[in-house]
Amino acid sequence: MIKYNPKNWFGLIFHSYSRQVVKSLLPFLLLMGIYTGIVTFLLEDYFQIEFTSTTVVHSLLGIVLGLFLVFRVNSAYDRWYEGRKLWGLLLNNSRNLASKLNAFISKNDRQERVFFQELISAFAFALKNHLRKGVDVSQLKIKDKEIIKELETKDHIPNAITSLLYQKINSLLTEGKLNAHQFFVLDKEMKEFSDILGGCERIKNTPIPYSYSMFIKKFIFTYSVTLPLAFITEFHYFTIPIDIFVFFILVSVELIAEEIEEPFGGDVNDLPTDELSQKIEKNVIELLS
Repeated sequence: MIKYNPKNWFGLIFHSYSRQVVKSLLPFLLLMGIYTGIVTFLLEDYFQIEFTSTTVVHSLLGIVLGLFLVFRVNSAYDRWYEGRKLWGLLLNNSRNLASKLNAFISKNDRQERVFFQELISAFAFALKNHLRKGVDVSQLKIKDKEIIKELETKDHIPNAITSLLYQKINSLLTEGKLNAHQFFVLDKEMKEFSDILGGCERIKNTPIPYSYSMFIKKFIFTYSVTLPLAFITEFHYFTIPIDIFVFFILVSVELIAEEIEEPFGGDVNDLPTDELSQKIEKNVIELLS
């Protein structure tokens, strides 16, 4: 995720991310420039067709297309922001659970404290990787080999970690290290882990409807390829840079929406789940030390 100063206009205008967007769209911009140049040459010089162009149709279509793009970006941002709220809730919930366990578990019970340090931290890292390409159990900072072996047999690692946490809390209750009231308090925190996991999976597994994404791309394409017909008689060969510029703006907005609608990846505009996972690990270890 990019960190920036919103008040630094000059820095934002010339930020390197703009160059990355141009670089990724360069093949399409070149194709649009070549297409517009060919259309302009055929109408202006080769066939020498005389007709009066008008921007009225494209002005009306531009309003409709603008509304489509606004809705598209808002829908994508809602997914991004909901993901951020869920990860903020995970951070707070991990702190709360660690704080309560620190108060409930004896200071001398080092083994139990290390268990919760590792498993609560591992849940954050497992969730981050689960929302990407999958979890590699060997990369989780869990020293207990028995736990590693058990997790390696599971398909859904974050769910398996919450199950192990529940089992440990229940064993502390049966051993008399926790009373019923303390168990009830911890159960409330544990429930939040499942809710957060389900919320993140809902965002990941429910993309923008296919028909909407398909038609907005068709509208952008149709609008851009017919735009030269509205400008040729007035701007002639200057139609080429104008069409490229308009196409760049429309496609850039769609590109941004595509990036932020999947907020759990590793793109520059995605959520800082790596940093949040590390912060959770640091806070939990500090609380339970």
